[in-house]
Amino acid sequence: MNAPLSAIPTAAVPPSPADAAQHTSRYTVLDKAPTTLKSVLARREALLVLMLALVFAVNGALLPAFLDPYNLADGTFNFSEKALLALPMALLIICREIDISVSGILALASVAMGLAMNAGWPPESLLVVGIATGAACGFLNGYLVTVHALPSIVVTIGAVSLYRGLASVVLGDKAFTGYPQVMMDWGQGYFFDVIPREFVVLLVFAALFAFILHATTWGRRMYAIGNNPDAARFSGIAVDRYRLALFVLTGAMAGIAAWLLTGRIGSTRPNIAMGWELEAITMVILGGVGIAGGTGTIAGVMLSVLTLGALTYGLSLANVPGIYMTIVVGLLLLATIAIPRLLAGKKVAK
Repeated sequence: MNAPLSAIPTAAVPPSPADAAQHTSRYTVLDKAPTTLKSVLARREALLVLMLALVFAVNGALLPAFLDPYNLADGTFNFSEKALLALPMALLIICREIDISVSGILALASVAMGLAMNAGWPPESLLVVGIATGAACGFLNGYLVTVHALPSIVVTIGAVSLYRGLASVVLGDKAFTGYPQVMMDWGQGYFFDVIPREFVVLLVFAALFAFILHATTWGRRMYAIGNNPDAARFSGIAVDRYRLALFVLTGAMAGIAAWLLTGRIGSTRPNIAMGWELEAITMVILGGVGIAGGTGTIAGVMLSVLTLGALTYGLSLANVPGIYMTIVVGLLLLATIAIPRLLAGKKVAK
């Protein structure tokens, strides 16, 4: 008995080249989502670029002295040392850690340099003293976190009191002054009488950190640790070794910042860099580094540094009190966190 026509299998007929081209082009067009202002602003870096341009436009219109190149150059003194703390802080937060003690490390490193100077050590050795002191403090933090599995936020909250307390005990109500000229040259000096040396140091370190994070195996492993530490450990990454190294690096960078800051102000006092840890963390979070780890870029952090620097510089030119600057910076931080989420249409689970 013959089978009905509907049951007879038919060979697949390949589409003609013209039909295939039409099919491919149709889906290619559909796959390409149009680039809109909403999608651009959903990216933290684009939002920061827009905010930086807005800060320059508003300050330039209201404050004629703001756009003066020499004034802008001098304005970088207000944030260069803080940004040097923010760079390694970004790597730590990407790896799901944090260091609240950076300002205390900076203070203790400055005191150590003052003690070395008074003991007759050569001027060139003071930078080594500052870096070594900072690295030792960072190693202690990292040792407690990685070996004894203590939460980094708890360890470093205690450590900031320890380090600043040691600095206060050594100094008492006194101050170290009379630092060598080489520190003044780097803390207060310029390249070509225009560009502050501190800002050039910051740019060099920013380029180095960006290369390490975005173009090396170390950087990829940091992201892997931040996304899933257990999976990174099972894949063969020495998670604790990376975390310990980042704490040491953060301390060493605090030592460099201490050398530059001490040279710029020409003295060491117990309250040096008070509260800078929160400003450094603000720069990092504002720059798009996820507090839960695994995300963030050095470009975003540097855009955040420049935006906050330009904002506070303009407010200082307008003689706005410091407490109002803090309010404005807090509102800016909340805005840059909330706007991308609102534009992306994400809802927080209740």
